[in-house]
Amino acid sequence: MNTDFKGLITKTNELNNVYKPEILDIKLPADKQRFEQIAASGFLSLHDEIDGQLRELMKMKNPKVRIKPDEYPAFIEKHLDGRERWTYGLWVYYPWSAKLVHILPKDEFIDLRTAANRNKITTAERDILADKKIGVIGLSVGQSVALTIAMERGCGELRLADFDTLELNNLNRLRAGLHNLGLRKVYVVAREIAEIDPFLNIVCYTEGVTEENINGFFTDGGKLDVVIDECDGVDVKILCRIKAKELQVPVVMEASDRGTLDVERFDLHPDRPIMHGWLQHLEIDFNVLKTLKTAEEKLPYILPISGLDTLSPRMKASMIEIEETITSWPQLASAVAMGGAVVADTCRRMFLNQYTDSGRYFIDLEKFIPEPQEEQKHEIELEPAIGDDEMDTIISGIEIGNTADGRIALSNEEIKKIVEAAIAAPTGGNAQPWKWRYKTGVLYLFSNHEYETKLVDFNHSASFIGYGTATENLVLKAHELGYEVVIDKQKAETTKLVATYVFYAKNTNVQNIQPHVVDDLSAAIFERGANRTLAPRVTIEKARLDILVKAAQSIPDAELNFVEDEEHLKVVSDIIAKADRLRILHEGGHLDFLAEMVWTEEEAKTTRRGIDINTLDLSASEKIGFSMVKDINVIKQLNKWQGGKGLEKVSYRSAISASAVGLITVPEFKLETFFDGGRALERVWLSATANNIAFQPLSISTFLFNRLRFEGDKAFTPAIATELKAMREDFEKVFAISKNRADILLFRVFVTETKAKRSEKMLVDDVLSF
Repeated sequence: MNTDFKGLITKTNELNNVYKPEILDIKLPADKQRFEQIAASGFLSLHDEIDGQLRELMKMKNPKVRIKPDEYPAFIEKHLDGRERWTYGLWVYYPWSAKLVHILPKDEFIDLRTAANRNKITTAERDILADKKIGVIGLSVGQSVALTIAMERGCGELRLADFDTLELNNLNRLRAGLHNLGLRKVYVVAREIAEIDPFLNIVCYTEGVTEENINGFFTDGGKLDVVIDECDGVDVKILCRIKAKELQVPVVMEASDRGTLDVERFDLHPDRPIMHGWLQHLEIDFNVLKTLKTAEEKLPYILPISGLDTLSPRMKASMIEIEETITSWPQLASAVAMGGAVVADTCRRMFLNQYTDSGRYFIDLEKFIPEPQEEQKHEIELEPAIGDDEMDTIISGIEIGNTADGRIALSNEEIKKIVEAAIAAPTGGNAQPWKWRYKTGVLYLFSNHEYETKLVDFNHSASFIGYGTATENLVLKAHELGYEVVIDKQKAETTKLVATYVFYAKNTNVQNIQPHVVDDLSAAIFERGANRTLAPRVTIEKARLDILVKAAQSIPDAELNFVEDEEHLKVVSDIIAKADRLRILHEGGHLDFLAEMVWTEEEAKTTRRGIDINTLDLSASEKIGFSMVKDINVIKQLNKWQGGKGLEKVSYRSAISASAVGLITVPEFKLETFFDGGRALERVWLSATANNIAFQPLSISTFLFNRLRFEGDKAFTPAIATELKAMREDFEKVFAISKNRADILLFRVFVTETKAKRSEKMLVDDVLSF
């Protein structure tokens, strides 16, 4: 093969920086000489459709006359007035495609090319637009904007800025031929515009907009009349607005998701804050902005600009999938094309003084052209709290036993101290599902499920763990105050009454008195908290872990097993992470998630329940991920895609960094044993606190296993049930536990100097009545 391919490639590459055509009037000697030089240079594609253009010109100039086909020659000859067709008008040479095209003279070309605009755009308005200068920053999306403006002739000059070259994955939204791959995007767009209208002035900024060239971009050749922001860089987005505000140039931005259009009229309101004031809480210093490298650093600026709450469900769901199944934000050609039209229309109306406002708008086609469907209810439903009258009715039917056995009535203040300690105990999701009533010397604990969990609290087993933890604190506090306690657990399957507590003087000897085996743990009650800090993995000595094991075993038949080796930790971490994903993707589990999470400090102080997101050791982007999945439509999308793996990252990272992961179990699945398991849990947790061992529950998996054990496919889709069964098999192997034992809590322990951030608790007066 003798063909010189390298030479061909070199010759082609020599044209890569050419984007302006040559416009030749061959009536002029120099232009005629250049024309002949081009014609003799080798391969050339010559296009002479001047006759067709002249016919259309005659038709345009005589709108009242219906010209017959055989009448056109006479009209054309009269117009030419003796001039030769070959030399009439202009020849345009496009070096990059070796095409030579014959067109009408400039004024006639512009008149004819824009004839179909009239009178949506009048000739006078067209002339106003011809004096306008528009800057477009970012051309993956900006190409559609620039081309639409050019086709409509919405300006006389376009300044195009983009530092990037065309890649194959740009062609889902940027219209260009494959032969343009590797070419600078500014040249791709400039060439396409030149092939539509060679008389539009195109200026290319191949480095994009930078701190060094931004003044020239805005002012060289005359100040811009509008700048269109379609770039990705947050620093450039803010920089261009700072400059636009300084020079009183309006900014238009389009985001293809939901047809978002943003307009800032610095020309009319130069004192308005950039980005509608949404960034006023941040430092707007370009010297700082240009140092931002990671997504975490840029996120505080990106979020107000993108508008997190107004993103479409598909876009929110896609954000969860970034770096899992996709690499970046998705954009569609249909949305980008519409965006080009919207921006072109908006700029034209601004220039013609037909639109003078600022704001953010949504041209959301799914909203305007919706698929009719019945709205499905997905919201947290709260039940009325149990009231004093209901509690008294239940109390009236309860036998407390021999009232003459030495029991004593405590003062209201003493009861408050005891209940305050009890309600400092942990509950699943910090739900605190209880009410307490003290009457005739007896303290009563009632279940109070204002929110009935849909998934994790199967048969109220998780709640009974919480009743057990509260009971343990109650006993410890009573012992600290010098009293003995007798507990009577009720048949909670048939009543809201969980347990009763009666008190005796110290050292009173009565049946079922609570033993004083861990009284020293009382001091840790108000220090205990879930520590969600991420810390480097450090080994905890076996002797220290044995303290926790013994604390669990101090409750009859309770057991605590630890996993410490790296391979088993990986298996357990994977189970923990998958369970968190499955829970959020489950419709009922999603409601539980919504009921559990608290999103603001104000909400935390008002509700005094749930898990405050600020107590989690999350990065800014992880907080955003949590916020994204509040929307059930996001969950539906993730389920359709069989996605959501990104929801596993936080839990996996927490678990794998543990010194050890522990599992507390009891002999059988009964509410009474879950109550006792709760007491074992609190002893373990308080012991960890007393021994400076950080503790975090990671137990969604065990709650899901409990429901799977008794409901199977009734609670889960076949696919999820199959995945849970496989997870359970691995779980039982790692912890070497009997299939018959019931799980109380899975947790991690680790070492950190950072103190636990305690979630808000209900005030004692809100849950205790006399």
